[in-house]
Amino acid sequence: QVQLVESGGGLVQPGGSLRLSCAASGSVFSINVMGWYRQVPGKQREVVAAITEDGTKNYADSVKGRFTISRDNAKKTMYLQMNSLKPDDSAVYYCYIVTMGRDYWGQGTQVTVPS
Repeated sequence: QVQLVESGGGLVQPGGSLRLSCAASGSVFSINVMGWYRQVPGKQREVVAAITEDGTKNYADSVKGRFTISRDNAKKTMYLQMNSLKPDDSAVYYCYIVTMGRDYWGQGTQVTVPS
């Protein structure tokens, strides 16, 4: 059984920062990819950022230069540092991992940036 626990969401004013965390536990031995996506009701899901086991990072154009993804393989934990937040960043953020050929998803954490 694999579990992902997210934390760090909340309400922040435009221009502010938040740091999301995602900790994996259970039968997790090697995590190939860790990433974040976000979902706004009525809109298409957007993959925000992803990082591979060797540290290769990819970002959505909408967050490049503002968000930074990182991971601690020893702790099986991933982080998303979000700076210069905008109202358009408001969404439920979900972490996911790819391990042993399967995908796992977290429960989501709300990020709200009021306009």
